[in-house]
Amino acid sequence: MGKDRRGLTYSEAGVDIDAGNRMVDLIKPLVRATARPGADAEIGGFGGLFDLKQAGFRDPVLVAANDGVGTKVKLAIESGRHRTIGIDLVAMSANDLVVQGAEPLFFLDYFACGQLDPDVGAQVVAGIADGCRQAGCALIGGETAEMPGLYASGDYDLAGFAVGAAERGELLPRADLREGDVVLGLASSGVHSNGFSLVRKIVARGGLNWNSPCPFAPSATLGDALLTPTRIYARACLAAIRETKAVKALAHITGGGFPDNIPRVLPEGLGVRLDLSRVPVLPVFKWLAREGHIAASEMLRTFNCGIGMIAVVAPETADAVASVLTREGERAVRLGSLTAAREQRVIYDGQLDLLA
Repeated sequence: MGKDRRGLTYSEAGVDIDAGNRMVDLIKPLVRATARPGADAEIGGFGGLFDLKQAGFRDPVLVAANDGVGTKVKLAIESGRHRTIGIDLVAMSANDLVVQGAEPLFFLDYFACGQLDPDVGAQVVAGIADGCRQAGCALIGGETAEMPGLYASGDYDLAGFAVGAAERGELLPRADLREGDVVLGLASSGVHSNGFSLVRKIVARGGLNWNSPCPFAPSATLGDALLTPTRIYARACLAAIRETKAVKALAHITGGGFPDNIPRVLPEGLGVRLDLSRVPVLPVFKWLAREGHIAASEMLRTFNCGIGMIAVVAPETADAVASVLTREGERAVRLGSLTAAREQRVIYDGQLDLLA
């Protein structure tokens, strides 16, 4: 008879609708800044709209991609640095779209947490908006889910969904890939968003924390250096595709590295021979290899090792494609060429420069 019979509220169950509304108010101007032809980037409705005709397409094929940022999000949470993880979220999907020859058009995000902190959420969305501007796509919607009991207080997770388009007949990879075609590599900005479970294990085993001075970049903290955002290659690759008409294939170097990702864009019977001595290995990868005693083969399958995207072009067009990519701010290096292959699709010459 003594049971408390007063009415409960959703807030007492751990979900604060008012906090969600505050977050929406904080992010509206960030979202508007991503507007582009085809989308006004206004949020608040039940769905986002995009006008393909206004975007200039005549006979488009839509291309969709979705991804997260893996356990890199744990680093952002533990270090309290939330401003750039949204760039990674956009990058992982936008880079996958351009590999198909598609222009990123719009993006939607999913932010799940145990207890919503509107300021933290707004920082994350600010990064997403930054990423959308870099990729040239509009942020037209998203979802914020507060789920106490499923996520611990302070924890959150992210997922992103992107849609792009290419004119019919202009999708990649092309059908004219040939033995002897040149492989160009585009430099990465760092670890990007793959391999962070191994990164975190190395950091923990070394007794370091995210505020420790960075061993491979002394002017930064370890957390800041490892949170360097994933490079977004969409604009540069689209410029090369459209201006030269010579890009035959692209491959985004994500989880699985060279051996798993490059064969995905090659037809049966073709492989690639890469000169590892030409890979511009970044200091972070040399540090990880040394501290984790990681073999070169494991580095190549876990990390990008300094190359975040590859392009395949005919030998006679390689200089023209590289010139456009360089003009657009990318560092392009010749890594090798396509070769006839059956079982072993990726063959290495030379060695990675993993010496500090």
